[in-house]
Amino acid sequence: MQQTHHPLLSPSLGSQKTLTSLHFGTPGKGRKVYLQASLHAEELPGMLVAHHLRTLLHAAEAAGQMTGEVVLVPVANPIGLAQRVDHKPMGRFELDTSENFNRHYPDLAKAVWPAVQNHLGNEALANIATVRRAMGEHLRAWTPDTELQSLRRALLLLAHDADFMLDLHCDCEAVMHFYTEESCWPQLEPLTHLLQCQAILLARNSGSGPIDECLSGAWWRLTDLLVAAGNGAPLPQGCCSCTIELRGEADVSHALATADAQAIFAWLQHAGVIASKTQTLLPPALCQATPLSGSETLHAPAPGVVVFAAQVGQKLQVGDLVAEVIDPIANLTHRVVAGVTGVFYARIRERYALAGAELGKIAGATAFKTGELLGA
Repeated sequence: MQQTHHPLLSPSLGSQKTLTSLHFGTPGKGRKVYLQASLHAEELPGMLVAHHLRTLLHAAEAAGQMTGEVVLVPVANPIGLAQRVDHKPMGRFELDTSENFNRHYPDLAKAVWPAVQNHLGNEALANIATVRRAMGEHLRAWTPDTELQSLRRALLLLAHDADFMLDLHCDCEAVMHFYTEESCWPQLEPLTHLLQCQAILLARNSGSGPIDECLSGAWWRLTDLLVAAGNGAPLPQGCCSCTIELRGEADVSHALATADAQAIFAWLQHAGVIASKTQTLLPPALCQATPLSGSETLHAPAPGVVVFAAQVGQKLQVGDLVAEVIDPIANLTHRVVAGVTGVFYARIRERYALAGAELGKIAGATAFKTGELLGA
């Protein structure tokens, strides 16, 4: 294992943070998988999974089982990890700009198109190499002027040439669920079996520029540009990325993290990145994939105390009671019911809501939303 430290841009005199990456295997040999944890820095289950996965990767490397390359970033957001307001963690938004740490990543397809459009030929693998080389050159030429931009650049430099990218997150209170782009789903479906996901959300483009879609979306966007230009050069999906939601914020335990690390390790064996003497057996899926545009977000119709009637993981029908919002001053109870049939896969941790506040999400099978599909 090689450990590398990446200094971020210093935002103030006498202060500088560092991103650390752990490298297993030989660069350029076999498939490359990039994993990062806790880009939303208050979402801690991923850090503990990375801790246990590191042990497994180190043992595999020592045993000569690495047939590919794995880059692991166990703490993907040292900026947000240090942010506290009134003793509460503030790891989702950067305090200086109020920007979400997992939004506003660049459109790499647009950035590299001028450099690659006349250099893609009949060989698919050569075209992938050409695009990755152009991405690396673009990122190395990028001169960030803020600490946040330097973090984004550092993460993308580590991940841009990966065949697979796994971004470890969690929700507030939730079951294991999974986001990926439609173009990545066939390649990543085995991972959802091993993780025993209870909801899988697919989109061609969810909007807002999260890092996973920055990496995988560049490839189908470049394909669209090739088609529009009348260029028949083959360009496969060079990077398949996903966001893995490791249940809820409080689900931080060695038992869960060990099981999740073992599931990811088994997938690395299945993907041919780590050699195995036996074939990886995939357990049956716990759910079918559904469109992200079919996910219903429930909102509080009025301010009040939130009392949930439905538990995360529960399968709901249209009209089922999900929660009550109680106004003890007016002695009113507002019912919040399911508008779609599906799995209630995530809900808030707070039990007081302002009017219009988000309460939870149901994975419906029928698309009904357009535009930006991600929350703040």
